[in-house]
This record gives sequence, C-alpha cells and structure tokens, in this order.
Amino acid sequence: MTADGPSVSVRVPAKLNLFLAVRGRLSDGYHDLVTVMQTVSLFDELQAGVVGPPGRGHHPAGRRKMRVELRHDVVDGLPAASENLAARAAVALGRASGILEADTVASPQAVPDRGAGDHGTDGGSDGGPHEPRTVLDLRKGIPIAGGMAGGSADAAAALVALNQLWGCDFTGEELREVAAEVGSDVPFCLVGGTALATGRGTSLARVLCRGTFHWVVCQAREPLRTADVYRSWDQHCRPSESEPDAVLQALRSEDDVALGAALHNDLEPAAYALRPELVEDKAALLAAGALGAVLSGSGPTLLALGSDADAARRIAGEVASRFARVAVASSPAGGPDVSDRRAR
Repeated sequence: MTADGPSVSVRVPAKLNLFLAVRGRLSDGYHDLVTVMQTVSLFDELQAGVVGPPGRGHHPAGRRKMRVELRHDVVDGLPAASENLAARAAVALGRASGILEADTVASPQAVPDRGAGDHGTDGGSDGGPHEPRTVLDLRKGIPIAGGMAGGSADAAAALVALNQLWGCDFTGEELREVAAEVGSDVPFCLVGGTALATGRGTSLARVLCRGTFHWVVCQAREPLRTADVYRSWDQHCRPSESEPDAVLQALRSEDDVALGAALHNDLEPAAYALRPELVEDKAALLAAGALGAVLSGSGPTLLALGSDADAARRIAGEVASRFARVAVASSPAGGPDVSDRRAR
C-alpha cells in the first residue's frame, strides 16, 4: 500500500492456549471458560494508512464519511468484510470515537503482487478516487481457522494502528472495552504475554512466566470453525472442573517438563469428533519426542512442546509430512508491536 497520508504498521503475534477448561454454556450463548493464554512467535502484520487527497481529508474532523477498505494476501479462508474481525474492529473504534458515521467498510481485496504499483487506489470502494479513505493492508502469517486467534490478533492490530492513525487517544482500558465488543480473544491479543482468562475469555489477569518455551506448530490440512467445535462440545461433552494450577506453577518455575505434562484442553474431544485424524496426529507428536502436545484453542492446529529449539526442529522434521504446514516458534512473544510510523 502507498498511503499519501499518515500510516502505521503493527506486527501482532498468534495466541496459544496452554490450558482450557469449559465450565458450561452461558445464557448469552457464549461458553464459560478458564484458560491460560500465551502469545507465540507467529505473526500477522497490518498496515493502516490514509489514501486520498491531502488536506482536510486527513484531519480527524474531515473523516466522518471516510470509508475503511480491507486488503490482504491471496489466502484461502479469509472471512468477508462483514465477518472479518479487523474490519469489525475498525468500525467499532470508528463508532466509539466518532470518527466514522456508519459501517463504511469495503469488501476485502486480494493483493497478488505487493511490489506492483500503488495498492492505495480505489479498487472497488464506492467512495470515489477523490474521497479520503483508510486502507487496512493485511499480511497473514498466523493459520486461518486454526485456533490461534489469527482474526482476533488482526482486530487487535487494527485497534492499535487506528487509535494512533486516527488520533483517537483512547487509553489501554478504553481500547480493551472496544476489543471485548469485537471478540472474546481480542482483549488478550491487545496486551499479549501470558494471562489467565475467565468467563467469555475477556476477564484477564497477568501471569508470571519465566523463561522461553519452544513449540512445533502443526497446521492441519482442513480448518475447523470455532462455532462448530463449541457446538460439538455441547453435544458430546460435560462441564469440567479441571484447574490450571499445574500449568501456572510450571510457567513460574520455568519447568518445560512439568508444562508438557500439564497441557490441557477440554475442547479436544469435541474437535476429535469432527476430525478423528487429529488423535493419531497428536500421538505422532508425542512419539517424535514432544514433552507434551495439545490442541490450540478450538483447533485444528496442534502444538507440541520441545525441550529446546533444536528438539523442536527435530520433531518438526519428523512430522512435517502429516500436516499442511509445520513451524517452529517460541513463547511468550509479547504483544502488538508498532514497527513503523509515518506522519505528514
């Protein structure tokens, strides 16, 4: 994207669940959770910039009819604008700040060649070439529909970038309130690191984590929709009384062996009912030498803990043929990182 106004670029990490217990279903349709979450070093990058004529269109007072346009890599499975969490986050912040008058989000566009020409052209937005607009240019590195909060991470990146780009000056707490409206994992993705979450997942408490842990992230060949997995849980599972104490202690004591043994996810049986092959995939990770293996969130991505980076690479090499994609990553990975800013 070539923006002729200010632009902000944010790199945001994926999320993994070291522990996830489902206490039951809430009256609003969400599920009551207890989960320990940690960011891991797989990243999406979102660049937000103003495109259009210079002058008053780039000033907050002149943006109330501005459109938000979402662009992205050529990837399968990315949600349409009406469902994309980055676009929904932009609308939510625009409404909360008064920057936007309405839900003015253009449909996503695939950008096949980022090096060819100016991707800040109108490209399907009905605002016209002379109307200022905000372009969100998204580069995916986190698995889509893989249980690693890729959409929530993109929403967090959009909130961080647009809060700065639009001059909203929202505090961290105010941004987290907007984030909770967008999605359950978005507040955590705003802060990153390691946290204990309860309820819908939006009530967060910081967790002490010493040291670095090394993971093999195994992306399944077929995605799973979060809603389908929770529906499967409703059909096949009962509320759990499992507690995260062993995981929390392992993180405090920098004990990777204890952490591997304590990894837990109540959604595994529900996901296995939909994807039975995941049972053998998890067994293969353990047979390859993983200290522990667990489904990431609602899956179908599987995580295997290695004793160190070399061990993780060895495990990855042994199981690569079983999965669509295998990556070695480390945790915790911090939160959103504003890596580039350009102001007029």
